[in-house]
Amino acid sequence: MSEELIDQSPPPSLPDPEPNPNSVIHPRREPFEHGLLPIQKLIFSDPIQALGPVKEKLVAAASNNRVGSAALSDALQISGDHARLVLETLASVLHSDSDPLVLAKAEEVDSVGADLRDLILFLYIQSYKKLLPRPHKDSAAVADVWPSTSAFDGYLSALSPIQLVRSNSRRFMPSQTDEEAHHLTYLQKHLANILSLLAEPVEAEGDEPLVLSMEGFEHLGFLVQFGDKGSDGAPLGQATPFFANSDPDMPAVPASASEVHDWLLQNIASSLESITERISGKENGLSNASNQDDAMSDACASANKASPSARGPCFIEGVSKTSFVKHASDLKGTSVKVVNCHDSVLYLLAPLRYATVYGCSDATIVLGSVGKAVRVEHCERVHIIAASKRICIANCRECIFFLGVNQRPLIVGDNHKLQVAPYNTFYSHLEEHMAEVGIEPTINKWNEPLALGAVDPHDSLSHPAGVSDAQAESAACVDPDQFTNFLIPNWFGGQSVGSTKDNPFPLPDAYMATQQRNLKNLEETRQSLRGAPLEENRKRELSSALHLYFKDWLYATGNIRQLYCLQGD
Repeated sequence: MSEELIDQSPPPSLPDPEPNPNSVIHPRREPFEHGLLPIQKLIFSDPIQALGPVKEKLVAAASNNRVGSAALSDALQISGDHARLVLETLASVLHSDSDPLVLAKAEEVDSVGADLRDLILFLYIQSYKKLLPRPHKDSAAVADVWPSTSAFDGYLSALSPIQLVRSNSRRFMPSQTDEEAHHLTYLQKHLANILSLLAEPVEAEGDEPLVLSMEGFEHLGFLVQFGDKGSDGAPLGQATPFFANSDPDMPAVPASASEVHDWLLQNIASSLESITERISGKENGLSNASNQDDAMSDACASANKASPSARGPCFIEGVSKTSFVKHASDLKGTSVKVVNCHDSVLYLLAPLRYATVYGCSDATIVLGSVGKAVRVEHCERVHIIAASKRICIANCRECIFFLGVNQRPLIVGDNHKLQVAPYNTFYSHLEEHMAEVGIEPTINKWNEPLALGAVDPHDSLSHPAGVSDAQAESAACVDPDQFTNFLIPNWFGGQSVGSTKDNPFPLPDAYMATQQRNLKNLEETRQSLRGAPLEENRKRELSSALHLYFKDWLYATGNIRQLYCLQGD
């Protein structure tokens, strides 16, 4: 099976892609942003040559065209834990929410398995290389940065200049437009291989060597979509001239793989041309040149708004020295990206599918309920409080994660001094939001982190020799004596009040004991103060002293800012 089987001669005269916005092809960003795993045995220098024999093994082991973790482990020669991780990761980025793997309970994942075609596409894109971070607009000002003192240990950094650029790349996250073009270019290059893995041979003499059934074509929805509606829109086959008018009561006639290939290439080329024109227009001053993203994903420039989009994520960018509050009615999209926020407290109290936290420091970020995946990358001294199906932590330093997660936290890349703790807060609509996105409060694997490679093989930058086999630094559990609840103020005012009255994730015994001991000590202190045999003027002096110490603590910790910000709300 190879790309030579698909005719790559100049495409025949096919109908031009429709100008209708719903016929414009877009890459699905979720597989590329949340679906890449740094497992060496999944990354092939020649995917089509390596995946041919793998596919044959999987086909032989498949039951009803589905592959469980045992067969996957055997075919790829990976551990059972890694095979399950592949299935869980694939489930989090699938294009169809009705797939049995997405609907499977935790104990059913290994046996339900993945659709063979989705699994092959997932394995193929593990060879994808991420887009290099964009150079800073004032590159001269940031060029002279080596050697430097570490931000967390106080030692002189031993990183080479190129490694330091990589470690500081959080400041220069590629724009959505740049990434979309990069995804499309990757698909353009590999489309022939991808179709050959989905296509079926025809044995009749004189026919096309490969054909694609409508069902096989629909699985391309894992990688691409037409229009802005994503998985909520019409089936992928309805956007093509090959299957659009098929009789629903009759099996659709398979299409020539080479014709499908040529038609998709036309659409990809058209989309790339449109992106180039948008970028060119900005460079020529037709729009604000400092805004690198297109209208679908404009960043939130202030703490008073966030930018929703039907297809792209809602961006919250550049929040600094403030408190930022958004709830379900403010976040219209199904995903959010928090980028370059510093010295702030952010509350995103909404049901979401995906969340990304990138390049933040000295902040507390509360993520309401995230049903698919959270990714936290290039953050320093950040507290993340998240109720989520799964979380991936990459290249972070001195961060603490208070988690309610149904799957093992995944830790990859260059991390230092990470800590994990059980979920420690609630808001009135939390349980309602968790039920909406499918998070189980009875399952919390916060203390079972899974550390993978220290170097991300999907990173296009070069890596030092021999580092690729190193395991990422894992996370330590927060000492129960240091564990505290986080209080989310009730700032909804006239908004409807939900039913959640307490943390829905049960605390482990050691942490519960600490909480009960703290509450007991607090009550004893209150009783002691109330019952102290002091004259009235001495009680007033004691009260004033306590208020003064509390005020000093507010200023020393920066929490006074929250009071002022919330007063403004």
